[in-house]
Amino acid sequence: MNELLKLEISGPVVMAIAGVIGVGFFLLLFLRPSARWALTAATAIVVAGLIGWLTVWLVEDVLDVFHVGLTPRVWFWAIACFAALGLAVVSFRNNPRWRKVVAAASIPVFVLVAALGINTEFGLNKTLGSALGISTEDAIQLAKPDPDASTPAGPLWQSWKPPADQPAKGEAGTQVIPATVSGFNARPAGIYLPPAALTAHPPKLPLFVLMMGQPGLPDPQYVSAALDEFAAKNNGLAPIAIVADQIGPDQDDTLCLDTAKYGNVEKYINVDVVNWAKANLNILPDREHWTIAGYSNGGQCAISFAVKYPEMWGNVVDISGEEFPGAEDPAGNLATIFNGNQGAYDAQKPINIMKGKQFPNTTAVFTVGSDDATYVAAAKAVSAAARDAGMTVTYYEVPNGGHVGLALNAGLSKGFEVLYPRLGLSR
Repeated sequence: MNELLKLEISGPVVMAIAGVIGVGFFLLLFLRPSARWALTAATAIVVAGLIGWLTVWLVEDVLDVFHVGLTPRVWFWAIACFAALGLAVVSFRNNPRWRKVVAAASIPVFVLVAALGINTEFGLNKTLGSALGISTEDAIQLAKPDPDASTPAGPLWQSWKPPADQPAKGEAGTQVIPATVSGFNARPAGIYLPPAALTAHPPKLPLFVLMMGQPGLPDPQYVSAALDEFAAKNNGLAPIAIVADQIGPDQDDTLCLDTAKYGNVEKYINVDVVNWAKANLNILPDREHWTIAGYSNGGQCAISFAVKYPEMWGNVVDISGEEFPGAEDPAGNLATIFNGNQGAYDAQKPINIMKGKQFPNTTAVFTVGSDDATYVAAAKAVSAAARDAGMTVTYYEVPNGGHVGLALNAGLSKGFEVLYPRLGLSR
């Protein structure tokens, strides 16, 4: 079962195969066309395609279901799906039995091909398991930290010499991080150990805590792919990464706060996850080597925690993050979480927390897709406030990036590009 969940559902090969099958069924429905059937089929395709266009327009522009702009390719797949389904539906009327059978078989095929196309464009669900919200990562084995391991006097890149037993790539898996203090119902966290951490006598390494979007999985595949690339260029050195779950199995927008409705999320990340990392990972102890990071929903959480706990987090990476907790539904959150107390809500907004304070030894990286209008505005506002509060700020727009896969991957790369020298992992 696990192997089935690990099945790749994105990429050019998968889409080429799916596309050929979809086109094949589409053409089958046109076999032996009479003039009347050709006219009927063409009319159904056009009308259904227009309905598809109207549906996407309503979803994106009127209802704003996804809170981000949909790319032209997403529009194409959705409209093409509606058009193909229109052809399949009219094939059931006044046609020979064989065409009706093909039409019945083609409906799930058309839907599947369109879903694969849209998923590939979003670039977040690479496997069947991730698309279904099921983690396919196995538990990772951890060696207890060496209490006698020394902290390097200078940057680690100067002293670290890769031993013969160092692997070419790191390892990723999962670990259950107990909610000992918070009681929050979190899913198993993703863990990434870089090549240097897998040696017989590993060095102490920086800590990188990442939170993903909502909905989403605490999946280590994105951070592990990015860090493997950086480790390959830097003698196997990279941070040890935890992909922590801030939304829980119900995939709620918990606002990354301690609330009666969603549980003690803030305490889970900043107490339980941190305490577990200290006890179980071979990490450097100082804040300059600790990074709190997040994507989308997790990005807002990251900047919020960075300004609430500056004594703990010396670095922050906010990738396509929201401007403040619950920014997608501020009125609803004001009513249900803050009981209508606008002052209490405003006090949780990072821009307000930073007012009148200084964070002179905090490095902050803000990235966002250039085509992601809503989140560009948020990133500009929060990064400007961080700069005014004394942080060392990098602001980067991913060229032609939206809100999904490209923005996430490029955001991680930019974050590590900025942080590697700060963390002592490169010149």
